[in-house]
Amino acid sequence: MNKPANISVEAKVSYPARRDFLRMSAFTGGGLVLAYLGAGDSALAQISKPAALPSSTDFVPHALIRIGSDGTVTLVSKQPEIGQGIKTSLPMVIAEELEVNWKDVRIIQGDLNPAYGSQGAGGSTSTPTNYNEFHRLGATARTMLVSAAAQTWNVPTSECHAADSAVHHAASNRKLTYAALAAKAASLPVPDAKDVKLKDPAQFKLLGTRIGGVDNAAIVTGKPLFGIDVKLPGMLYAVYEKCPVFGGKVVSANLDHIKKQPGIKDAFVIEGTDNLRGLMPGVAIIAETTWAAFSARKLLEVKWDEGKGAAESWSGFAEQAKKLSGQPGTVTLRKDGDVTAALGKATKTVEAAYSYAFISHASMEPQNCTAAYNAKDSSLEIWAPTQLPESGQNLVAEVLAMPKEKIKLHITRSGGGFGRRLSSDFIVEAAAIAKRVNAPVKLTWSREDDMRHDHFRAGGFHFLRGAVDDKGKLTAWHNHFVSFGNKLMRDGKPQLQAGSGAGLSGDEFPGRWLDNCLLEQTLMECNIPMGPWRAPGSNVFAWVFHSFIDELAHAAGRDPVQFRLDILGDKEIVPGTGERGQPYHVGRMKRVLQEVASRADWGKKKFPRGQGQGIAFHFSHRGYIAEVAEVTVSKQGELKVDRVVVVTDIGSQIVNLSGAEHQVQGSVLDGISTLMYPELDIQRGRVMQGNFNEYPLLRIKDSYTKIEAHFLKTDFPVTGLGEPAFPPLAPAVCNAIFAATGKRVRQLPLTHTDLSWS
Repeated sequence: MNKPANISVEAKVSYPARRDFLRMSAFTGGGLVLAYLGAGDSALAQISKPAALPSSTDFVPHALIRIGSDGTVTLVSKQPEIGQGIKTSLPMVIAEELEVNWKDVRIIQGDLNPAYGSQGAGGSTSTPTNYNEFHRLGATARTMLVSAAAQTWNVPTSECHAADSAVHHAASNRKLTYAALAAKAASLPVPDAKDVKLKDPAQFKLLGTRIGGVDNAAIVTGKPLFGIDVKLPGMLYAVYEKCPVFGGKVVSANLDHIKKQPGIKDAFVIEGTDNLRGLMPGVAIIAETTWAAFSARKLLEVKWDEGKGAAESWSGFAEQAKKLSGQPGTVTLRKDGDVTAALGKATKTVEAAYSYAFISHASMEPQNCTAAYNAKDSSLEIWAPTQLPESGQNLVAEVLAMPKEKIKLHITRSGGGFGRRLSSDFIVEAAAIAKRVNAPVKLTWSREDDMRHDHFRAGGFHFLRGAVDDKGKLTAWHNHFVSFGNKLMRDGKPQLQAGSGAGLSGDEFPGRWLDNCLLEQTLMECNIPMGPWRAPGSNVFAWVFHSFIDELAHAAGRDPVQFRLDILGDKEIVPGTGERGQPYHVGRMKRVLQEVASRADWGKKKFPRGQGQGIAFHFSHRGYIAEVAEVTVSKQGELKVDRVVVVTDIGSQIVNLSGAEHQVQGSVLDGISTLMYPELDIQRGRVMQGNFNEYPLLRIKDSYTKIEAHFLKTDFPVTGLGEPAFPPLAPAVCNAIFAATGKRVRQLPLTHTDLSWS
């Protein structure tokens, strides 16, 4: 393997105050509010405006590429944009191979279309899934343009080369632009993939540079981009009231009274299904405006059959988990050696319980969807801010008993996703309402709807025991993980299915490295819908495991970095086991760990009482990431995360350096926010929090952390960065808190732990 080359970025993340931001916006084009109000009926056209139909002179070598005779290069972004920057970065790959000047490129959002292939955005898969194919597409188009020029000049193609949106013949100093070549290239056969030569990465001009997001100007000037901006002629507006207890059903509602309210067009009950992540039963209110619908909803009185979920509470689950911890797990995920014997002869043992609550995604744009049903041909057209458009289409087809071919889905930009929009409940709700109303309808969830009817990150309880020998080596590890599952029918039989984020792999670190390891799990049945939350599972597993490893390192009197390096051992690769296991490249992890320690001056700095460093690493979503956090904790227990150093190995190429920096910075800030504040309390089967006054997140004024992002460039395949930089943050900060105060954080969020010291 080549020696890694580093790309390093140091960013002091600071933001203007909200008032200053609005003032600056006003100076730069009228401001967000004025621009939005001025959008009017043109909003739909601006959101879903398709590219003009290809003319006979356009060059369209693939559904994602079109070069017009005017020189415009139109590239389709087929993956949903949820703020991760994919709408900019993936087209850069095509543009790089195409040798097109970026200023000539126009990018449009693709609708759901089988011609585009996979269109989901989740699991940090968009880049690794499409990277190689997009190189081939761009190179194929370039090859055809070069052939068209060579034929025009009657010279060998080997004498021609493409650059800056044109083909050049150096020997004669001639040049033909792509605009001039489009018609002729369109007449040529598409070459076989094996005959297409990709560029040498050393010759990349665009990849690895900083390119601003293609929607940035539209966002800061308030142009309609998001699902909630969609507006159709004759459109009605809907709200949907669901039972506060998950799985509850409608018994009756004062619909006649609601229908008499100003601006109300209709109100009706939707029976729904038993799928906790599908079309839940509820009451729809249809109005001339969203305001009228929300106002009438305040007068809605529904009698609910709350069902069995009404008996559930977080305090009850916590008590149940504690009792279960004293019993063997119902499932053994991994068993190596004899943990009991190893604990018995250990020099030191540590026992601890870690826990974390259910949390919501709390994306800034609440769930919404616009749907228009056409009774004449029984078709449905949908505009949705979704991460999984095909899944949304499938759910609508299943629930409404419609052929997929009759459902057209437009993908809008999403105001945050973090996994929430992998679910399609809001899409099927809008579709069901539109079919009943037989008109275009926009469904808008309130903030309270969004927080109380999310598909939540599962809470969890970890009961851990560990041991070290007289040489300070980790010799035993036992984790009984008690978490949550929903009961499902499978093959005609009820089964308890672990919620998203509650499924622990037996290969989870340090599961493959120890002679004595026992991983057990017990699921508690609940009626709470769970769904993927940024870096599912890893977002809490990394905190639990690297916090407990830190406890063991200190118990052994060892340096936490060297303790981790010793656990990783000398093997370059550790194979995975079982169905979910993946090979773990130890060499890559050790390199990012050593690199981050070096860049953070680990062990060289002398911190006064109340300040300290903490370290953690994690492998998830094919990315190897290590982080060092430096914190200050006042005597009164106030925490400041002063600095976070991040070293990543996500393969051979950073696509958009600007996007990669933002992913790391966003992960760190999101990680700090999630560590410090959010949790949901469940009482009588319902979520008690409803808005940001009860569910705080990190504010702009508190985002002062100095973030340093370093990217190791290696020979491995390119992978995504939306998720893997998130998990190591919490354990790095908590380990730094311990170094600063001697206090160990074993419950999230941090508000449960008194950090004061004297």
